[in-house]
Amino acid sequence: MYIIDPETAADKIKKLNTAVGKLIEKEGGSVVRMDDIGRKPLAYSIDKKIEGHYVLFEIEGSGQEIAELERRMRVNDMIIRYMTVRVDEDRKKAEKMKTKRESRSARRASFRKTEEVPAEMTEAEA
Repeated sequence: MYIIDPETAADKIKKLNTAVGKLIEKEGGSVVRMDDIGRKPLAYSIDKKIEGHYVLFEIEGSGQEIAELERRMRVNDMIIRYMTVRVDEDRKKAEKMKTKRESRSARRASFRKTEEVPAEMTEAEA
């Protein structure tokens, strides 16, 4: 994710997003998803700015493209903040928990169901 200076023109933002996507693919990665979130208020002011244009890239790759991407973001004047987060370990953990939860519910469903006593019957009849 990176935050672009809010005073940047829309066509420059579009060109930057395209250039980032091409850089990722050139370095051997692939763009899974790109969300141009738009202008949002910042949590705190950065260089006396209270808003920023947010862009989120979700990419798959070896990590080599991340190093080059961060290097270029560091020197780009339009980008006021950026952050890269590794999510593959979290996704593996979530998938493992989901599989465990599904197998547990399948086991519970396989148990014999107790026969239900109709509500109309009194205790003496049962």
